[in-house]
Amino acid sequence: MNREIQVPISKEDAKSLRAGDYVFLTGTIYTARDAAHKRMQEALDAGEPLPLDLEQNVIYYMGPSPAREGRPIGSAGPTTASRMDKYTPRLLDLGLGAMVGKGKRTQAVKDAIVRNGCVYFAAVGGAGALLSQRILSSEVIAYEDLGTEAIRRLEVKDFPVVVVIDSEGHDLYETAIKEYAR
Repeated sequence: MNREIQVPISKEDAKSLRAGDYVFLTGTIYTARDAAHKRMQEALDAGEPLPLDLEQNVIYYMGPSPAREGRPIGSAGPTTASRMDKYTPRLLDLGLGAMVGKGKRTQAVKDAIVRNGCVYFAAVGGAGALLSQRILSSEVIAYEDLGTEAIRRLEVKDFPVVVVIDSEGHDLYETAIKEYAR
């Protein structure tokens, strides 16, 4: 099923999605990769506030290449999500609504997705140049010293993703393998 979703993502929208659904995101999402996740964890451990409000927001695991002239961002393909898995359950418990990346997630992340009624989306790896065409603006909002790993606020329109893990814990990577084996 194809769905158009406004982001930040509402709990109702997140819970209505099923593994395998094609979704087009429009609105505000944030980027954060390994180094930014580590800094956010350190801030939380120190009792400091995070540089963004997690509530129902979407984090895209991505570090862009430099923007070409006239474009807000360069190639913007997804990063392997499992590198953020040690940080993710805590962020989901604090209100994060969804994540976009590529690849499988740990059982701890799946459990946190179900516990919090969230969703994990995948973007197509290797299609960063095409994905960047759906990004209307990009602004560094935190950890500028991290370069491409700084946290950015992106405005996106019809950004294409696939639901990989839905709020009930169904995992497209697992079901697709079983389906293919038949």
